[in-house]
Amino acid sequence: MKTKLIFALVGAMAATLANAAPPTSSDSLPAIIVQPHQVDLTFPAESLVEAVQQATVGAQIAGRIVDVRFDAGQTVKKGAVLMRIDGREAEEAERAAAAQYANAKLNFERSQQLKDQKFVSQSAVDKARAELDTAAANRQATSAGRSHATIVAPLTGIIARRHAEMGDMAIPGKPLFTIYEPGALRVSASVPQYRLREIRAVKAARVEFPELGKWVDAGSITLLPTADTSTHVSQVRVALPAMTDVTPGMFARVHFVIGQSKKLTVPVAAVLRRGEVAAVYVRLPDQRLSLRQLRLGEAVGASEIEVLAGLSAGDKVITDPVKAGIELKNPVAVPAGH
Repeated sequence: MKTKLIFALVGAMAATLANAAPPTSSDSLPAIIVQPHQVDLTFPAESLVEAVQQATVGAQIAGRIVDVRFDAGQTVKKGAVLMRIDGREAEEAERAAAAQYANAKLNFERSQQLKDQKFVSQSAVDKARAELDTAAANRQATSAGRSHATIVAPLTGIIARRHAEMGDMAIPGKPLFTIYEPGALRVSASVPQYRLREIRAVKAARVEFPELGKWVDAGSITLLPTADTSTHVSQVRVALPAMTDVTPGMFARVHFVIGQSKKLTVPVAAVLRRGEVAAVYVRLPDQRLSLRQLRLGEAVGASEIEVLAGLSAGDKVITDPVKAGIELKNPVAVPAGH
């Protein structure tokens, strides 16, 4: 069924070519004269957007979350309070450590006095001193633990994700927030081993965002000096310019420039597609319009596509196929003398 449809479309195009439209005004449609020209040869690689500066904030003490102040998508400043954890257990541990320290200090002072009176040996004093040092370290550690009940932002940025909700139990090591700096983004692409020699020589690349219909010139290109042991691919990091509509996790495609070649191309916007059939409107020397079927190659940059067959150098291609179709239905006669 699909093959019959394609043949029908090709037949319709051929009929259009055989019955070219009468002469029309050549000034009414935008057109370009196609010529072979130098284009970049690229190697495409799928990639993901990631933040250069990103931090995952985790819990350092156990306790129930009692206060949540920010959510995903919000901007925070460094040091801002993000969340509070019930720190009563930490406070009790701190008081116990403080009491232990006070007792160890009195014991040490008493041991020194007894040593001066020659009632105990130096080893007893050394033991008391060691117990005092241990108590002091424990007191300091528990004091820091109490401060960990307040979760603060480690950097200024945007919250990409909040991993916990009010009332959840925080556990040491459990992530609570993921924060990234929006001003510095990059894409990370996976490159197979057989392409590494070409990638090492690459000096330029363009990054395509298919969902956004956008292309940008890449910044620095960094090939990481390691390969994955299971997939045998290496990661290539490509810096992005400042972009407001791109966020970490988005899909992108990096086109690494590996050389140049002379090719015949047409604007993507000029191509009329019907299923697997592609064609363009061509202005003939006698000013008639003709629908020309094409065999296309790979995309060249953001707006051009290679033509393998169907056009010749010097052909005048209409860049607006919609207007060309309208003019075919409603031809405008060329004034006398043109």
